[in-house]
Amino acid sequence: MNLGRRCAAEFFGTFWLVMGGCGTAVLAAAFPQLGVGFAGVALAFGLTLLTMCYAIGHISGCHINPAVTCGLAAGGRFPVKEVIPYVVAQVIGGIVAGGVLYLIASGKPGFDAAASGFASNGFGDHSPGGYSMGAAALCELVMTGFFVFIIMGATHTRAPVGFAGIAIGLSLTLIHLISIPVTNTSVNPARSTGVALYQGDWAVHQLWFFWVMPIIGGIIGGLVYRYLSSEQPVRPDIAGDIA
Repeated sequence: MNLGRRCAAEFFGTFWLVMGGCGTAVLAAAFPQLGVGFAGVALAFGLTLLTMCYAIGHISGCHINPAVTCGLAAGGRFPVKEVIPYVVAQVIGGIVAGGVLYLIASGKPGFDAAASGFASNGFGDHSPGGYSMGAAALCELVMTGFFVFIIMGATHTRAPVGFAGIAIGLSLTLIHLISIPVTNTSVNPARSTGVALYQGDWAVHQLWFFWVMPIIGGIIGGLVYRYLSSEQPVRPDIAGDIA
């Protein structure tokens, strides 16, 4: 599959991740009577990733996350020269999804993206649980590191065929269950960017943090798995394929 088509798949995949996960947080979680809560948002993120794993995994590998792309490159699963095109496609997909979500949410009288937080990630005063910047940094590093570690393990040539998407989707659900109270869970710079730009206030000022920490965590996770695994680097034409 040529790079253009793979990047297009990453665009659509990231769009769906932001719409599904952040959309649940912005639209459904705003109504307590629906009983969505943190658990529902966590499940929404996991389901969106799981569905995209099987929809585009065979096309682009379904990274839909700059931290995953960087982690897979560090782990020898993805060609470094293709990291930037993938990341650009992912970020654009996240921003477009954030725009669509903003238009939908604006259909309700009184909606205010800045006041609501618009599912943005934050630390300190903007952490859902009031967690410090240090705690948020450690959380994002560990969660993203294990996320990439799980992705590489689930897609190992010796792993059961056809089940990678389930393991990866459930791992993202678990990550959200752990870290929503801390940072509202990023582990994905494209997801953070896609909503922060529309929140337009504190989320933009803290956005750098949700680029730096997940990418460092992803690279660490990729390097650790590469060290532990005996596999040889995967050929570029099947790098990151999780289907």
